[in-house]
Amino acid sequence: MAVETEGEKYRCNVCGNEVFVTVAGGGTLVCCGEDMEKIEG
Repeated sequence: MAVETEGEKYRCNVCGNEVFVTVAGGGTLVCCGEDMEKIEG
């Protein structure tokens, strides 16, 4: 899933790491070799 806007949150389903987007630069977020899942919040 591509990062689109500031303020989005993503979670790694493998290790539970969470990321809060402060600058949207496009591309995708990857952790533990898998794409991170966008979460509400």
